[in-house]
Amino acid sequence: MSLNDPIGDMLARIKNSLLRNHKKVQLPSSKFKVKIAEVLKNEGYIINYKVLDDEKKPSLEIELKYNYGSPVISSIQRVSKPGRRIFSSAESLPKINNGLGIAIVSTPKGVMTDIDARKQKVGGEIICKVF
Repeated sequence: MSLNDPIGDMLARIKNSLLRNHKKVQLPSSKFKVKIAEVLKNEGYIINYKVLDDEKKPSLEIELKYNYGSPVISSIQRVSKPGRRIFSSAESLPKINNGLGIAIVSTPKGVMTDIDARKQKVGGEIICKVF
């Protein structure tokens, strides 16, 4: 089965697992998905992630984080889609939820949050927003 939007699939799986109060979610792995999971871990939205190497297909396992029974991630939304890419300069990167959330941005210097991209004065493709 081929996926048109593997990042959208990743975000949908995380969102569905949070709605069902699952502790972990497992999905097909890629370098880009691992970098997104790394940003989510560094910002405190997930507990941990690890890449499980199977015989043919590696998979990414993400441990979801809850605070007193409610998920830490209240919303995770895809911004730039395969049909419509959304790019932004460093100055015009959006503030998510008045600075309480983050936007994950793919820049020439790597995948990072909107806050880091503003500090490094680098723009890029806005992948998703999390709050």
